[in-house]
Amino acid sequence: MTRSELWFTEQQNSNLKLGLRINKTLHSEQTEFQSLDVYETAEYGKLLVLDGCVMTTDRDEFVYHEMISHVALHTHANPKNVLVIGGGDGGAIREILKHESVERAVLAEIDGRVVAASKEYFPGIASGLSDPRVDVQVTDGIQYVNDHAGEFDVILVDSTDPVGPAVGLFAKDFYHAVHRALKPDGIMVAQTESPFMNANLIQKTSRDIGEVFKNSYLYLAYIPTYPTGMWSFTMGSKQYDPHQASACRVAGTKYYSTEVHQAAFALPPFVQELIQS
Repeated sequence: MTRSELWFTEQQNSNLKLGLRINKTLHSEQTEFQSLDVYETAEYGKLLVLDGCVMTTDRDEFVYHEMISHVALHTHANPKNVLVIGGGDGGAIREILKHESVERAVLAEIDGRVVAASKEYFPGIASGLSDPRVDVQVTDGIQYVNDHAGEFDVILVDSTDPVGPAVGLFAKDFYHAVHRALKPDGIMVAQTESPFMNANLIQKTSRDIGEVFKNSYLYLAYIPTYPTGMWSFTMGSKQYDPHQASACRVAGTKYYSTEVHQAAFALPPFVQELIQS
């Protein structure tokens, strides 16, 4: 019996593609905001694709979701109210709920179809969305932060790539709105793409967040299905220093640890040069 020759290919730029052999298509639709596809792959399990770009896979999702969540939540002294902007797959929410201090976690996702598809095809990722501490809001995340000043301890910007509905989530005005939505000791984290492929974006977001927040920090994680595998996150903090974070206080992580937290801020020289230029 021959293997499937059906492939999903993400055009990462004009010179680079990522290809994954797929066994079958599980779901395909055009939502109000974007194309949404779910595939069963031979190597990475189920795959969620938005507008032709890899969002998450069963096999490596834990790296991204743990690192966008736990770095800030261990840096903050007592996170109780947390907002995730985007992140309709629910992975960041799942990780947030591992923290006993969290009393309320809001998911502000513009596309309700992403939430619905994730619940159906990625129940392990979306498992926290039915928790009583979670408030799922199908709404524009930019408008949501503008309407909730001074409310959150931590805000995570779990956005898609800076195209389509996510463009505004990489703007300096948006970072100002996030700053206003945070409490006086609040922290934000945004995913900020690949140092190899998105150097200009990283320079801009690092500069913008650094101008809005008292302190800003870039850190790294390694996600095989994201462009080049090296991925960056940028933290803006009103008060806390992530180098002084608490030891890991949650169970069940597969990537995040006390040691990984500290190591994530040890940047290779070429990345350090990006944010200093």
